[in-house]
Amino acid sequence: MGGLLVANQLLLAGHDVQVLEKVSQSLDGRGAGIVTHRPLIAALKRCGVNVDSTLGVQVESRVVLGQDGNELATASVPQVLTSWSRLYTMLLSVFDKHLYIRSAGVSYVSQDARSASVHCDDGRTFEADLVLACDGIRSTVRAQVLPDVQMQYAGYVAWRGLCDEQVLSHYTQSSVFNKFGFGLPQGEQIIGYPVAGHENSTATGQRRYNYVWYRPANHHQLKVLMTDSDGLYHPLGVPPNKVAWRHIAAARQAGREKLAPQFAEMLEKTAQPFLQPIYDVESNQLAFGRIGLMGDAAFVARPHVGMGVTKAAQDAMSLVDSVAKYGANPQALHAFESLRLGPGIATVRRARLLGAYMQAQAGDSEHAANFLRDANSVMLETAIDLSLSTPASLAQFSH
Repeated sequence: MGGLLVANQLLLAGHDVQVLEKVSQSLDGRGAGIVTHRPLIAALKRCGVNVDSTLGVQVESRVVLGQDGNELATASVPQVLTSWSRLYTMLLSVFDKHLYIRSAGVSYVSQDARSASVHCDDGRTFEADLVLACDGIRSTVRAQVLPDVQMQYAGYVAWRGLCDEQVLSHYTQSSVFNKFGFGLPQGEQIIGYPVAGHENSTATGQRRYNYVWYRPANHHQLKVLMTDSDGLYHPLGVPPNKVAWRHIAAARQAGREKLAPQFAEMLEKTAQPFLQPIYDVESNQLAFGRIGLMGDAAFVARPHVGMGVTKAAQDAMSLVDSVAKYGANPQALHAFESLRLGPGIATVRRARLLGAYMQAQAGDSEHAANFLRDANSVMLETAIDLSLSTPASLAQFSH
C-alpha cells in the first residue's frame, strides 16, 4: 500500500518509477478494515484516485455495548471506513501496470555515490536514484540497515474477521452494524465497523462488519495459538486458513461468555476468523544515503490508533514533497526523515498508551489504576485523527 501511495505521486510528478512486489498474484481480497483520515484522503487525491462515495462506508456514530448488548455510551463521530482490498484496488487502477513488477522478492540492497540497487531472490537487479523500502513489518531492508530494530510483542493478540451483513440478525444489524462499535470485557477490548463487502460493494445488504478482538496471550500462549491443527508452529504468524479449529472453537465459546451478543453473533457467523499477534516497531532512522524506510517498514503502531495506512500516506506525501524540493538524492531522504521520524515515534507511543489500559486490567489492580479509561474515553480516543482537534470537540457523547 505504501509503495503504491508514493509511486503514483512520483509518477504523476514526472519521475521514472518501478514498484517491486514480492507476491506473484493479485493482492485484491486481502486484509481487513481500514479507518480513513483526512491525510489519507489528501494522499489518494494526489495519486489521481477519484475519492467519491465508493471509497468506503460512511458511519455517523460510535457505541459502546455492555455484555448484555445494551448501550453504555454513544458518540457522534462521522467517519468513512474502508477495506485494505478496496484501497489497493483503487491505487492499482491508476498506476501503470507495466511498472508494477510481481514476483520480485528482495534479497538485499546496495548503493554507491551515484545510485542504489535492489537485488532480488531470482537474481534480477534494479537500479535507481533512490530506493524506498515499503516492505512491511518484517522488512528485509530494515533488517539490513537497522539490524538492532526488532519487532516487540505487545503481550496480546487480535482475533479478526469479516462477517457478511446479510447473515446477521435484525437485532445486530439495527443496534450496531451501521456504527463504530466497542466492547470492553475485563482486560480485553473489541471494536468493529462496517466495510465494503465482496467485490468491494458498499450497497446495503452486501457489506461486511470488520471486527478486532484484543485478548491477552503470554509468550507460551502465543506459541500455542500460532500452532496449527497439524502441530506445525508458524513463528511469523499463522495463515488464516491454518488457524487451528480448536482455537477458533475456544474463541467462539469465550465470545459467548464475554462479549455483547451482537459481537458474539458475528464471531459465530464468520467462516474464517484469523489471528494477528500485536507488535510494535520503532525505528530511530529513516534515511540511509539513497535508501529510505517508510510505512510499516519504518514504524508499526498497534491498531488502536487506526493510523497504519494513513501513516504510510503521510510518509508518501512528505517524501514526494522532499524530492520535489531537493531532487531524487540523499538530501531529499534526509529531509523526509526530518519530517517523519518524530511523528512516527509519536504514533507508536500513543498506540502503546491506548493499549496499556487493557494490559493493565489483566494484571495487578494497583498498576491498573494508572491506566483506567471509562467507556467514553476509550470510544473517543481510538482511531481518531488528532490533527482534527481534541476528542471533546470531535464528538458529543451521552450515557
